[in-house]
Amino acid sequence: MSDVLDQGRVIRWPDQMITMPDGVRLATDLYFPAEGGKILEGRRPVLLERTPYDKRSASHSEISVHDRTPRSREAVACAFVRAGYIVAMQDCRGRYQSEGSFSKYTGEAADGAETVEWLAAQPWCDGRVATHGLSYSAHTQMALASLAPTGLAGMLLDSGGFSNAYQGGIRQGGAFELKQATWAYKQAHLSPVAKADPLVATALKQEDIRAWFHRLPWKPGHSPLRWVPEYEAYFFSQWQAECFDESWQKPGLYALGYLDTLPDVPILLMSSWYDPYPRTAIENFTALTSGRRRSPAYLVLGPWLHGRRSDSFSGDVDFGPAATLDGSLAPDFMAFRLDWMARVFGTATTPPPPAVRYFRMGGGSGTRRSDGRLDHGGAWMQAETWPPQAARQDFFLTAEGGFRPTPPEVPQASRAYLSDPKNPVPTIGGAITSGDPIIERGGFDQREDPRFFGCQPPYLPLASRADVLVFETPPLTHDLDITGPVTAEIFVSSSAPDLDLCIKLIDVYPPSADYPQGFALNLTHGIQRCRFRDGWEAPRLMEPGAIYKIQVEAFPTANLFKAGHRLRLDIASSNFPHFDVNPQTGAPAWESGPTQVADVRIYTDAAHPSRLVLAPVTNAKPL
Repeated sequence: MSDVLDQGRVIRWPDQMITMPDGVRLATDLYFPAEGGKILEGRRPVLLERTPYDKRSASHSEISVHDRTPRSREAVACAFVRAGYIVAMQDCRGRYQSEGSFSKYTGEAADGAETVEWLAAQPWCDGRVATHGLSYSAHTQMALASLAPTGLAGMLLDSGGFSNAYQGGIRQGGAFELKQATWAYKQAHLSPVAKADPLVATALKQEDIRAWFHRLPWKPGHSPLRWVPEYEAYFFSQWQAECFDESWQKPGLYALGYLDTLPDVPILLMSSWYDPYPRTAIENFTALTSGRRRSPAYLVLGPWLHGRRSDSFSGDVDFGPAATLDGSLAPDFMAFRLDWMARVFGTATTPPPPAVRYFRMGGGSGTRRSDGRLDHGGAWMQAETWPPQAARQDFFLTAEGGFRPTPPEVPQASRAYLSDPKNPVPTIGGAITSGDPIIERGGFDQREDPRFFGCQPPYLPLASRADVLVFETPPLTHDLDITGPVTAEIFVSSSAPDLDLCIKLIDVYPPSADYPQGFALNLTHGIQRCRFRDGWEAPRLMEPGAIYKIQVEAFPTANLFKAGHRLRLDIASSNFPHFDVNPQTGAPAWESGPTQVADVRIYTDAAHPSRLVLAPVTNAKPL
């Protein structure tokens, strides 16, 4: 059976069942160029997307500046076919029309590699298969590439393709990202089990996920996921795998461990500053361009939310009309992808782009736009390497809540706070996806607000909390371009055997007519669970009162701090519900049990020079 689409220019073979070595069949729609309702003769390259989100559904990211209606994957396939390609759209194992059981991330390598080799061997394929896709569909690409399938010709990974899922996407700094809980809950509603059993579907709908977040940590068999056991099982397997063991070093979760086997093919990596995957994109790009590969690798970093490349805003902040991919890097994302595929297959007629294109945030008017968002502004920049030409600059913390350019000389200096796991610091935006309806993503004034889970009246600034230490510069006398990695080296002691250190880099606007109290814009964040200070494989508890040097790595960023603004670092011991809350007893965070209040002290003296390390750029080049 076949479908005639696009006025006879496309023929679809729906639900072709490709058999995997274990006998499970994966449903795949194949789209062919046609004329008058008949498939054109000849062998052609194939473009493959593998998705857990239904191979025929609309995708929220398939929009443009001029058309905000999400396009279906079928419409995207037809656009590729009109350019002369054959297209394959496949449901991942255990999702929608494909057979088998779903296990998030871990089954995609073998299934994807087998699919690429099957496609490359078909009589209508010229032996070349390129992959593309956003988010999970990017993870599936890097997973299959780790097994080096015959026929793989190129990849476009948009916001995904784990360089190391233990450090970005599932865990970060040893802490667990609770977006995995909201994702599992939402996707359980769409599982084959829920679709086949009305009782399961009804039970899931009656769960109050917001109430369940007040009841964390959950217990296996007694969670909102219990109605679909396979989803509950993989969720707890991720949460309970606290150490960087072999479970994290599988294909699909750890691209950095498979660099020697990745095919030498062109790769384009994309992400954005308010997305969970800029670190993944940068680490993959850096690794791929530092070896002996002959094929080019490209990096694109925007200011967007996850997959929202046609939006100029993130949260309560707007970056200006130039922030969108549309009109800046290509007419729209479809044209962008077609240009990339032409480069993969050697048919491009224009010069290649710079190796790195990134959006440097900041430089806007700071006024409130008519839509209520802050005009933060920004501009596209280019470079041949990442990070761009930059010099390390140390900002040494002072006990008075400021910074100094040189190491402190005082013999004793510190600041302290109490960290109570029962009263965690609430998450206000950040590099997050799949967190709704619990976790808000993007750029926001760091002030409590009813929109954010865990915030309470009278909704004061986070900086007013006794368990948030604030360090900031005086108003800057000149513009400061910070582009690249962001780390903090913090000397800390605690009365408890374990602790999290959370950092947040903030651009503080001065008071203005539109913002009489200023605006403290979160740029990037990091977290480090102190039990993993000496390595991820074997945790070591802290000795109460002992001083430890802890390195906290935030996601990279790019921002122009304008003269008159302040650069600020916040330090706390929780960021909930973005991350699970450390009980501070030495027990794992997923385990139900008592908690312990910790007396935390941050040292800023000559023997313990805590510092923020940034990468100022002085010779950035506009795109």
